[in-house]
Amino acid sequence: MLIESVPNYSEGRRTDVVDRLAGAVEATTGAFLLDRTSDPSHNRSVLTLAGEAAAVEAALEATIAVAIRDIDMERHSGEHPRIGAVDVIPFVPLADTSMDDCVALARAFGERVAERFELPVYLYARAASRPERVKLADVRRGGYEGLRDALASGDEDRAPDFGPPRTHPRAGAVAVGARPFLIAWNVNLETTDVEIARRIARTVRESGGGLPAVQGNGFMIEELACAQVSMNLLDFATTPMWRVWEEVGRLAAAEGGEVRESELIGLAPQAAFDDVANRAGVPDTEPAERRFAAAAAYLRLRDPDPLMVLERRLEAARAADQAAGPGA
Repeated sequence: MLIESVPNYSEGRRTDVVDRLAGAVEATTGAFLLDRTSDPSHNRSVLTLAGEAAAVEAALEATIAVAIRDIDMERHSGEHPRIGAVDVIPFVPLADTSMDDCVALARAFGERVAERFELPVYLYARAASRPERVKLADVRRGGYEGLRDALASGDEDRAPDFGPPRTHPRAGAVAVGARPFLIAWNVNLETTDVEIARRIARTVRESGGGLPAVQGNGFMIEELACAQVSMNLLDFATTPMWRVWEEVGRLAAAEGGEVRESELIGLAPQAAFDDVANRAGVPDTEPAERRFAAAAAYLRLRDPDPLMVLERRLEAARAADQAAGPGA
């Protein structure tokens, strides 16, 4: 079964730690590290890996071992909500793999790592064991500190699906799930007023009556000297990237401002960029490179690279692995 996973780690400032996390994936035969992104303000890193299920699972377990050793949640701080050193591990179906396959993988993997690492595991999204844990935001309610204190007080509603009813002394807890492809995407604004970004995020996200399958929040990004609308697009077939971009732009203009650029965290499927290219008026008969360039220009994508397309990145990784030969 071919799958993707996009684990999020609560470390975005110490590059040596992120290097070790990435190295654990690269050292696993059959697992391909397609992308790595770190954000110092969020103090968070995201790895994108893909391959056959067994190889991806082995790589993920290796990164959990690194995170437990090198990340201490009692000392962690950052803008992004989180409950653990390895905050979230989603399983995403690729090719002929079904969502049911990924649900079974997530549940078996969650049970195994809970036992191996004595780590509380919460199942979310399609793998959730109860309705109130489908949304990741609900699982992360109160953040690491809130979950730690709730478990310490014996709150049965916050008990994990697997593992001990307490947070790990260093690594906290982890959410493990199965979901469709998620696009993590930020829109930077031409303002330092974070309240504008927060108002836009509240309006654009589904929970505020905005766009379906969109999550969002507003942050101040010090290194870029601007406010940011940080979003997860949970289903780009329901709400395409161009629709979100236009809505954020409209809301920014209503606040007397404008959008500066957008930035992709990790990768996105070819189909997501094709939707934008269609919106930009580029015929589908045009070469893929031309359609990607048009989509990137429409979204004012920061540092655009054709290898942001998941399928192209996986193809390149497999080709490089074959060229290196056995034992490389």
